Amino acid sequence: MPILALDTVSKSFGALKVADQVSFALEKGEALGVIGPNGAGKSTLFNLITGNFHADSGTIAFDGADITRQAPMARCLAGIGRTFQIPQPFEKLTVLENLLVAAAFGSRRAESDVGGYCADILVATGLIGRANQLAGSLGLLQRKRLELARALATDPRLLLLDEIAGGLTEGECYELVETIRAVHRRGVSIIWVEHVLHALTSVVDRLLVLHFGKVIGIGQPGDIMESRAVREIYLGIEV
Repeated sequence: MPILALDTVSKSFGALKVADQVSFALEKGEALGVIGPNGAGKSTLFNLITGNFHADSGTIAFDGADITRQAPMARCLAGIGRTFQIPQPFEKLTVLENLLVAAAFGSRRAESDVGGYCADILVATGLIGRANQLAGSLGLLQRKRLELARALATDPRLLLLDEIAGGLTEGECYELVETIRAVHRRGVSIIWVEHVLHALTSVVDRLLVLHFGKVIGIGQPGDIMESRAVREIYLGIEV
């Protein structure tokens, strides 16, 4: 049974259709990359999965349960975590406090277990040395790491990453990719929206291509990147 399955999911805002009959399944432990030009519906896809938007039609199932109408909090507690393209920490809280809030309210862990769990995440994401630093004073790479750490603090089985490598230098991107690889090796299923393609394809098992809210391709990264549709629509190359 896949951990996530979307069946003909559609969403419109007035006359604008932002998700058009989207269907795909994600296997447990799989990493799926999502690419497409700006306005393709990538962020909408995440918002539909997390419950920030409700689908007009179609169904979304998580680990076999229908979550199409569930509230975002219920989906988070069920095991769906996400990052945002622009990091959104609690700037006046410390790095550790940011994680404690996420773990206390976004996971089902016992209160007695939260502190040690968050400390382990700080180590895994390279933030242990900044545990007592105010989140608002962090640079971009550390904010990206904190965004990932906060998502992990909710103890997700499915992790949605929204352009987490954007704006980083090559070296910073490499460091972040290694952290994401480590998360994936632990068995966490991942859907990653990203424009930094070399980072994305170094981690994911498959690529899904969106264009005007429609899935126009899904498959092995090499096959997808060489396809006529991707080169014409995503890369802007006439074939």
